[in-house]
Amino acid sequence: MRASVSGPESPEEADRARPYAALLLIRGAGNGTRLGSVITPGYRSAASLLTSSAADLISRTVSGLLRGGLRGASIVDSLDTLYIMGLMEEYEEAKEWVQNNLDLNSNGEASLFEVNIRYVGGLLSAYYLTGAEIEFVVHASAKSLSRAQQSAVIYPCVHVRRESIMHSCRLNDINQAKSESRDLEWRPDEALVMSAYTNAVSMSPGVCGAEIFKQKVVELGEKLLPAFNTPTGIPRGVINLGSGTSWSWGWASAGSSILAEFGTLHLEFVHLTELSGNPVFTEKVMNIRKLLNKIEKPHGLYPNFLSPVSGNWVQHHVSIGGLGDSFYEYLIKSFLMSDKTDQEAKKMYYSAMEAIETNLVQKSPAGLTYVAEWRGGILDHKMGHLACFSGGMIGIGADDGPAGQRQHYLDLAAEITHTCHESYSRSATKLGPEAFRFDAGAEATATRLSDRYYILRPEVIESYMYMWRLTHDPKYREWGWEAVEALEKHCRVDAGFSGIRDVYASTVSHDNMQQSFFLSETLKYLYLLFSDDDLLPLEDWVFNTEAHPLPVIRKTCLREHGSTRGDGQTNLE
Repeated sequence: MRASVSGPESPEEADRARPYAALLLIRGAGNGTRLGSVITPGYRSAASLLTSSAADLISRTVSGLLRGGLRGASIVDSLDTLYIMGLMEEYEEAKEWVQNNLDLNSNGEASLFEVNIRYVGGLLSAYYLTGAEIEFVVHASAKSLSRAQQSAVIYPCVHVRRESIMHSCRLNDINQAKSESRDLEWRPDEALVMSAYTNAVSMSPGVCGAEIFKQKVVELGEKLLPAFNTPTGIPRGVINLGSGTSWSWGWASAGSSILAEFGTLHLEFVHLTELSGNPVFTEKVMNIRKLLNKIEKPHGLYPNFLSPVSGNWVQHHVSIGGLGDSFYEYLIKSFLMSDKTDQEAKKMYYSAMEAIETNLVQKSPAGLTYVAEWRGGILDHKMGHLACFSGGMIGIGADDGPAGQRQHYLDLAAEITHTCHESYSRSATKLGPEAFRFDAGAEATATRLSDRYYILRPEVIESYMYMWRLTHDPKYREWGWEAVEALEKHCRVDAGFSGIRDVYASTVSHDNMQQSFFLSETLKYLYLLFSDDDLLPLEDWVFNTEAHPLPVIRKTCLREHGSTRGDGQTNLE
């Protein structure tokens, strides 16, 4: 019998207990074993599939689903979640699988978009959360050591500095770092001895965990480059990583590429250049931006389909939900990740926001604010669960918009987040449908049977987390707690968590699928919602669209992260 996850009686007790209760959900307490994360049973069940390395977990039968392309999405997607939560045993298992089993030469059909956000994003994040801190400790405490000695860093460093690197990227004072590292002892014939913290554990020199992440992610980034070999430089959506052959999705109109796919590469590719010293990654995504700035945009809007051959829009369907969503997200996050120096991204984002407000933002008869879709000038009064990320997006962009608009953007972000919460609260399960409508008398409810399912999506909880960080309004933690209880009640199954087929049904029917983004996003955002703001502070970290944290690119900061250049040497001057 599982332990109940129920809240305390008083508000004060609730505030103290909810971070622990969120972790209780994640750890899967009450099952009689130390399984460690949602990861119990969610991650642990996925870990039992390491030999088959399924992309997603079939959660009621403890089997796996492999959809083609790369294996092990749940493992790579959960690396940083495990690390952030301090689940080091499971993290070590996942790291070992990456080192020994992640095959980047798959001959299957792989989505450029999915490989980028899950694998490239996950490996980059794992590197920056682990290896970066290690190399900085080496630099700060042992500048006189040889380059070979400096590279012989090992896992125990992670335990010493794990908290400080996640809580801040701004360790600019070398003396402070030396002080923090005072218990490091170097021996010329060994790697590293952490006597004060690890009972004199030492390991032989070799490829440390961080180094394998760096090697894998740069190699994978290079394998994605053939997708850009088109007349316009707009990449095609599908690639065979083994052969380098790429093509467009069969369902995409007239062989087009998808805005949310080719527009959701910038964060990762800029970091690939920072990490490898190879400018080609940044050049590829800047070429996409150049083309988008050149072509005409109907009413200032970006349609979802673009021909990679002609560089023209294929049809005029606009959405900040599926097909369009993360393009807009990456504009504002590119600006923030650049330490607010990428003025082109800033201009594109706020121009797009003006067009979205003018053409798509609507108010329902009951006063709910929502973002409709636009089909050739005709509004479709539908909002998808995917579009609910926009509350958080608009919130994090509030500070840097046009003069005098900060409160307007915060209000808009709060209104959209409230609407998305309503889509949850109006269902029997208190979980939200895939899409909900505002026509024919409907208010934030799904009117079509095909829209009633919930597949453990993160976007609503994501906006709760951002709005909590920005406002500290307690309602966002209250709403997050409702989601914790609903997930525990309706989605937990014997081998993990499962989506449900109808959020309005009093008796749920499970879809038998635990998506990898549940580990990467949904649970991570819940954990951060109930954590202190200095855990991955928003001024220092930007989350990619799969919730993998990437550091803001400050040159001093990246040196501390052990950023490398083209010569393959650690750039720690």
